[in-house]
Amino acid sequence: MFNSLKIIALLSLAISVSAHATSLTLSSHDIAQGEFMAKAQEFNGFGCSGGDLSPHLKWSNAPKGTKSFAITAYDPDAPTGSGWWHWQIVNIPTTVTEISTGAGSVKKDLAPQGSVQIINDYGSRGFGGACPPSGHGVHHYRYTIHAISVETLTLPENASGALTGYMINANTIESYTIESLYKRD
Repeated sequence: MFNSLKIIALLSLAISVSAHATSLTLSSHDIAQGEFMAKAQEFNGFGCSGGDLSPHLKWSNAPKGTKSFAITAYDPDAPTGSGWWHWQIVNIPTTVTEISTGAGSVKKDLAPQGSVQIINDYGSRGFGGACPPSGHGVHHYRYTIHAISVETLTLPENASGALTGYMINANTIESYTIESLYKRD
């Protein structure tokens, strides 16, 4: 009986490790889980003077059935009642598993071919960096890679962040988030 329990425990552990090893992951040279972002990821405008650079992101282990990717950057702490969309980029081909620092700038044309950058809550297309109100405390910035079940998310030309978020979430197979921090005194 003891040997049977031991075998069951070992099989359960092997299955658990195997399932974990194939889960979607996200990493970055520029941001880290629970760590403060650099001035490079701060917005340039609205009283902020940062580099306004989207972070480097790299992902792996896309689940079966993934037909495209989407990236979102969202601040749930913004004093709006609905948070703040800093970046949404959709229709990233499955052949892409990494984007460089600054790929969120539409002027630099570094975004993956075929992808679409949505208008952020600053009112411009592409990435808009962190810019919490001075004295508002620490804000949490959720950078998420989404494995999407369709090749193309069909959205209107000037889709809102909420509509885009809805369509991303409705078609997400799996996602992974790095939550970074930022604060202005």
